[in-house]
Amino acid sequence: MKGKLIIFSAPSGSGKSTLVNWLMREHPELSLAFSISCTSRPPRGTERHGVEYFFVTPEDFRDRISREEFLEYEEVYEGRYYGTLKEQVERQRESGQNVVFDVDVKGGVNIKRFYGDEAMSLFIQPPSVEELRRRLTGRATDAPDVIEQRLAKAEYELTFAPRFDHVIVNDDLEKAKAETLSLVEEFLKK
Repeated sequence: MKGKLIIFSAPSGSGKSTLVNWLMREHPELSLAFSISCTSRPPRGTERHGVEYFFVTPEDFRDRISREEFLEYEEVYEGRYYGTLKEQVERQRESGQNVVFDVDVKGGVNIKRFYGDEAMSLFIQPPSVEELRRRLTGRATDAPDVIEQRLAKAEYELTFAPRFDHVIVNDDLEKAKAETLSLVEEFLKK
């Protein structure tokens, strides 16, 4: 049976990766597998082609864009692209995997638009921008100016929430986990 598609998007610091990683680790019965993205950046550390990413040159990435091979893509920095290949997603689905996307809000909206009811889109929302500021500051991984940039971007990204199938407000992690699991299980039964 062909796998289904589950899209997770959120502003940075909303807890999206925490929820996705928990779901993948604690619920193997759901047959979830990450979508393997394509990038034009070189591998880092022990990253391997076809495992963490498909690594291609910027020229090859642009050629694939012109051939419309991506569900979504973004040029994050000049010549530094990230995207989701249609062919890879279909390969994973044909093998029976339920494909999980951990993407930015624009990518999430584009994937949902392409697949319609075959995909479920979840927007993970922080309880407030103030709480998001507290979380980002508490991480102690970013300089104050970077935190301000992330917050400005988050305010913009929050405007995309109505375009998703479900919004999960992550004000209590255990509650957010339960809600996420319930929505995913329900979707996979359809």
